[in-house]
Amino acid sequence: MTDPADLTGKVRDWWDADAATYDESSDHGPGPPAQRAAWNAALHRLLPGRGSRVLDVGAGTGFLSLAAARLGHRVTALDLSGGMLARLREHADRDGLEVEVVQGAAEAPPPGPFDAVIERHLLWTLPDPAAAVAAWRGVACEGRLVLFEGLWGGADPVEALRGQAREGLRRLRGEPDHHHDRYDPSVIEELPLGGGTHPDRVVELVEEAGWGPARLERLRDIEWAELLQRPPAARLLGVTPRFAVVAGDT
Repeated sequence: MTDPADLTGKVRDWWDADAATYDESSDHGPGPPAQRAAWNAALHRLLPGRGSRVLDVGAGTGFLSLAAARLGHRVTALDLSGGMLARLREHADRDGLEVEVVQGAAEAPPPGPFDAVIERHLLWTLPDPAAAVAAWRGVACEGRLVLFEGLWGGADPVEALRGQAREGLRRLRGEPDHHHDRYDPSVIEELPLGGGTHPDRVVELVEEAGWGPARLERLRDIEWAELLQRPPAARLLGVTPRFAVVAGDT
C-alpha cells in the first residue's frame, strides 16, 4: 500500500501539470451560453439563498467557484493543486470576482462554518472519500452538501460501452484529450472510486458521513445543453449522465 503522503504528492503533482491545459477541454470550462445557463440554474436551485458562505472543494480552475460567486455567494475555493488555484485566481481577477483561495487537501477543509459545501467530479480522485465527506460535515454542521457527479468508467457496464464509443469518436475526429496524461495505474488502485462514481455509492458515502437522508437528482438540462454542442454524429452516442446528490440543511 502506498504511503498516504506519497500518494497525495503524486496526485498534487499530476494536477499541477494538468493545470496548463485543463481549461482547453470543452468538458472543463463553462461552455457556451446555454451550458453556462444550465449550470447557473442548477446552482441557483440547489444552493441556499444568495449571500451564503460556500466551500467549493476540489475547485480546480474555478468552474463552480466562479459561477457561485456570480450568483452572489461568498465562495472559498479549496484545492490540493497550487497550479490549478493560480488559474482560478487569474479567472477571478479577469471577471472582477472575489473568491477566497485555500490550498490544501479535501480531507482538511478550512474551519468555516459554511452554509454549503459543493464539489464537481472530485470524489474519484480522493484517497479516502469517506473521510473527506465526513470532514465537510464538520465545517457545515447546519449547512447543505451538493455533490455534482457523473456516471462514467466502470460504474455501469452499459454506460462504460457508450463512454468507450464516445472516446473512440473523439480520437477519430482528432479532438484534444481531456487531460495532459493518464493517472498511473498504481495510483488508480489506491483510489476507492478511481473506477467510477455510481449514484448508489455516492449516496452511501453521504449518509454514512452523517449528512442525513440524501436526495438524488438527474441533471438533464445540463446534459441537454452539453449535447447541443456536440457534432451530429456524436449526439447519437449521448453524453455522460450527470447527477447531483444533495443532503443536509433540512
